[in-house]
Amino acid sequence: MNPLNHLNFSGGPGALPESVLLQVQQSIIAVPEVGLSILGISHRSDWFASVVAELEGNIRELMGLPEDFHVLFLQGGATQQFSMIPMTLLRGKPHPAEYLHTGYWSGKALAEARREGAIRVLWSGEASGFRRLPGDEELAYSPDAPYLHYISNETVEGLQFHRVLGRDDVPRVCDMSSDFLSQPCEAERYSLIYAHAQKNIGPAGVTVVLVRDGVLKNAPADLPGFLDYRSHAQAHSIFNTPPVFAIYVVLLITRWLRNEIGGLSRMAEINRSKAGLMYRRLDDSHGFYRGRAETQDRSLMNVTFNLATPELEQRFLAAAQAAGFSGLSGHRSTGGIRASLYNGLTLSAVEQLTGFMEDFQRKAG
Repeated sequence: MNPLNHLNFSGGPGALPESVLLQVQQSIIAVPEVGLSILGISHRSDWFASVVAELEGNIRELMGLPEDFHVLFLQGGATQQFSMIPMTLLRGKPHPAEYLHTGYWSGKALAEARREGAIRVLWSGEASGFRRLPGDEELAYSPDAPYLHYISNETVEGLQFHRVLGRDDVPRVCDMSSDFLSQPCEAERYSLIYAHAQKNIGPAGVTVVLVRDGVLKNAPADLPGFLDYRSHAQAHSIFNTPPVFAIYVVLLITRWLRNEIGGLSRMAEINRSKAGLMYRRLDDSHGFYRGRAETQDRSLMNVTFNLATPELEQRFLAAAQAAGFSGLSGHRSTGGIRASLYNGLTLSAVEQLTGFMEDFQRKAG
């Protein structure tokens, strides 16, 4: 491998498929259908309206979305959704919303929700160092909660729910930022799904929000325009100047998923193969590489692990960087090692990393 052409295992922004990068390269010079750079095309143009319409249709097709969902392309990342969701669903409600505290990012959502009303932390993994997720028997849901909020995949800790949580009579709200479009999803069981792009589906700058019409109809009437989902739905995601470039790249990703990969079931097979390689390397290392997450809760997107000492971890990271593997440092809150296996990362890249890991272990004795 040429170390000048590093493989991107970063927790985000993640790798993009090579075929998409080639199209992006061309579009920066000139989008073929328009003859202008994507960086200079008006968001008010008919061409961009067609981009938004096609992207919405592609997401509906890939996910099998029911008709009553709005597909929105917003700004502010998942962080803005931490506020918009309780503003819409919790403000003025007599009962607390229910939240799961399963890691770093779900913890960030709690403080913002408390600004709007009472919340109940249904379960927290903080005492166990966020090394596992709750079983169904540990979750006592309330039928009176205005909604349940959880994160499907915790990127920092490498934890992923492999099931849908909650009651069917309480709205489910899920942050799918780091596993959105990585596998099939029972979208019909949710009231609101959100995901920022810079993991599996594009560059930073755009957040996809899938929200049921019933949520919009019951929202408070006095929300600021920019923080009201209805404003964006009515304007077809062009309420203000949107991130044209980022939205266009997400369109290219959905075309790639549909036309080159063959849909989300096939994408899930590829992602399971990548994760399987990584976890076999950990499990076969006889404790040299120590997985952070409990086996049943391991993430297919973010493989987190440690070595025996911080000094050995730094040697590993330095050697990996020199060998052309980028972005393997763990999150600043946990340290250790993290290999992120998002959609755009190839199986070949994971094979090269696991080969490097085997070689490093052998040399380290």
